[in-house]
Amino acid sequence: MTIDLAGKTVLITGGASGIGLACARQLVACGAKVVIADKNLEAAQRVAAELNALSVAMDVGEESSVDGAATDIEGRLGFVDVLVNCAGVLQRTLSPGELTLKEWDFVARIDLRGTYLCCARFGARMAQRGQGVIVNIASVAGMRSGPLHSYAPSKAGVINLTECLAGEWGPKGVRVNCVSPGFTQTPALDRGFATRALEVQALASHSALGRLVHAEEIAHAVTFLASDWASAITGINLPVDAGHLVAGSWGCYGGLR
Repeated sequence: MTIDLAGKTVLITGGASGIGLACARQLVACGAKVVIADKNLEAAQRVAAELNALSVAMDVGEESSVDGAATDIEGRLGFVDVLVNCAGVLQRTLSPGELTLKEWDFVARIDLRGTYLCCARFGARMAQRGQGVIVNIASVAGMRSGPLHSYAPSKAGVINLTECLAGEWGPKGVRVNCVSPGFTQTPALDRGFATRALEVQALASHSALGRLVHAEEIAHAVTFLASDWASAITGINLPVDAGHLVAGSWGCYGGLR
């Protein structure tokens, strides 16, 4: 299968690292004109130089920053055809008695509110034009119980938000889908391994395929959903998790065989 995105302008939030960077590389390889949006402008500029892409400073937690970036991008390139919402933060596995409201608010502000803000700003413009694609990055954490009392509800909110916006904008020609990664090898996850907050073998053993997910594998799913190959697909949540979701219930029977 060959995916051709030539002539498409694709905006990737959080595009300077991790899953966002993997998406940027994949989408550029498919011919898209990619804009790397990131709070860290210097990192975004480095990635843009590597990929012959464009860069813009954007803090998805600040409405004025998103509005300013939208004006900047449209002034330079015109309308955005595809929005990929990768910007997000992780959360420490704290109990409700330890997780401060300040930290809870920060995670929800970036992961859910920030996703909604970018969808609202760029998706509304797509709806006015009668075409466009949005791919949100959620998480399998938003589909199961776990010790992530802000991150997991925020990602569950992204999944539901995706469905709401797919219904809202589908009649106007805009497709909205999301991808839910499992434990994915990224710099953020590597920091968890370095501090021993997470263990590779423990995570890998709780997936049907017995391994972590690679960021490039998330990018493949995003690229497919962004393309015309997925032209009849909207409102879905696609887990890309190496079988994490299907493996969990096997613990009741002694674990995977």
